[in-house]
Amino acid sequence: MTRHYLVTGGAGFIGSNYVHRLLQRGENVTVYDSLSRGGALRNLEWLKKSFGEDAFKLIVGDVRDAPRIAEAARDADVIVHLAGQVAVTTSVINPRDDFESNAIGTFNTLEAARLSGRDPIFIYSSTNKVYGGMEDVELAEESTRWLYKDLAHGCPETQPLDFHSPYGCSKGTGDQYVRDYSRIYGLRSIVFRQSCIYGPRQFGMEDQGWLAWMIIAAVTGRKITIYGDGKQVRDVLHVEDLLSAYDAGIEKIDKAKGQVYNVGGGTRNVLSIWSEFGAILERLLGRKIDVAREDWRPGDQRVFYADFRKAKNELGWEPRIDLEEGIEMLFNWVKENKNLF
Repeated sequence: MTRHYLVTGGAGFIGSNYVHRLLQRGENVTVYDSLSRGGALRNLEWLKKSFGEDAFKLIVGDVRDAPRIAEAARDADVIVHLAGQVAVTTSVINPRDDFESNAIGTFNTLEAARLSGRDPIFIYSSTNKVYGGMEDVELAEESTRWLYKDLAHGCPETQPLDFHSPYGCSKGTGDQYVRDYSRIYGLRSIVFRQSCIYGPRQFGMEDQGWLAWMIIAAVTGRKITIYGDGKQVRDVLHVEDLLSAYDAGIEKIDKAKGQVYNVGGGTRNVLSIWSEFGAILERLLGRKIDVAREDWRPGDQRVFYADFRKAKNELGWEPRIDLEEGIEMLFNWVKENKNLF
């Protein structure tokens, strides 16, 4: 059965990849995007080149515009809410814009879903930043990385929330609203708390999409700055694996509605951001990379990797793309598309 998908932020990195997947399998898609991000027009051009000018409907709009998002959601069977402000450092510089984009924008999109009368499935892309610095969790230091001392499988969904940074607060607000709209209004909503997502069509910047940014910088000869000791750890998840989590949640909505799931690479795909990733990048590039060093940034977790066993048990989902394989795929994509940067 063909569904009508509304993808907010559908011209962004994750959004355009999901729209591509949906169009490939013949779904009816509306892209809702403000086109304010640098790569948005390039991603739309890619989608139109792949599927034709009229393959999807485009609504240029901001999720802060409640009437416009309500109109866009009127016929949607599935709403995938990816729009919003995406960087911690930007949120620190302009917390009002961050709050309006993420908290109010998510509230507007939820209300649009609730009032549409179609009982849509609602997917929300949350973040590991809702767990804050996890200062109560003891760490262990190894030669190239920090690790959790006692969380053998990584951070579980039961870890106490601690919204740290304006970005953490605004995304956490949306996270809890999406949960509660299922409890109070019966909305068929799912929260996916995402770790470090990477892949093609990611026009990474220094303060967001670090893995893609470092690959782009290395390939194009730009300066790379390492904040902190470079041993801080993330679990990386290829975008195709993330999209499979969305599909699994939608397929198993009767089980998944009202639930929160961590989706990250897990312990198999843990990587320190420079002590280990730098070595992989230098191998792919074939030369040494000089980097600048700066102090830690506010809200930067020393360690985060997700315990995704709940998603595995309830949705039958787990990452399929190996860390080094995925990094090499992205490196080759950046090399082949240097003209885009």
